[in-house]
Amino acid sequence: MSTFWVGWTLQTMPNFRILIADDHEIVRKGLRSMLESHPGWEVCAEAMDGLDTIKKVESFRPDLVALDIGMPGLNGLDAARQILCNNPKIKVLFLTVYDTDHAAKAAIQIGAKGLILKSDAARELMTAVETIQQNSTYFTARIKESVLGRNLRGSRRPLEKETLTPRERQVTQLLAEGKSTKDVASILNLSVKTAETHRSNIMGKLGLHSVSELVLYAVRNNIVQAFSSGTTRPSKQVHLNKNTSDGYSEENLDNNTRKLV
Repeated sequence: MSTFWVGWTLQTMPNFRILIADDHEIVRKGLRSMLESHPGWEVCAEAMDGLDTIKKVESFRPDLVALDIGMPGLNGLDAARQILCNNPKIKVLFLTVYDTDHAAKAAIQIGAKGLILKSDAARELMTAVETIQQNSTYFTARIKESVLGRNLRGSRRPLEKETLTPRERQVTQLLAEGKSTKDVASILNLSVKTAETHRSNIMGKLGLHSVSELVLYAVRNNIVQAFSSGTTRPSKQVHLNKNTSDGYSEENLDNNTRKLV
């Protein structure tokens, strides 16, 4: 709780409660340190992946969720979709390592109040949260210029119909991350037969015939994130070679080259 004087009366205001979600502990600690230095803000919980984020949102009911887009198990975009479906008043701020229009468009379509690059967090995080707390939006300058500018000029396309159900998107992400069908069943508390059915339905809906094609679909639709072979990226990402007109080839998509964020 924070207190302040109004005339001769001491008023009390609840803290602005923030949940931090990132799969790297060192990142969570850094964000917590910055956020808790602000009077009236409280980090009520931390989460390490998308599924953990959804559970802790239900338990702690934060005012704002600051989450990484590229988390394992369930990515930040899909986690936010479920969070906002169940709790539309919660404010969402995305953090990402990649300055891409695709992620920005998805964040806007989901209903996020802001998006900043992790490389800019030290400079922009506090301002972003202050702006969102005041019921406005905050998108990093590069995103605002490349995406929001076009949207404000009326070039925004209507939302595309979701091809996959939320559960199928979860299964797709896990398969694209290199998990076996048995792994998927265990992680999602499903029977192996049900997991196999989901996999078959996904491949049929999308017209895909191999895991390589499924990984490419997941990258193109922001279910997982990728970095090119020339990028230095020590964290866990899907690694694809940049060759095709869509940006990626099917080379090196075996388990040795598939990495996750």
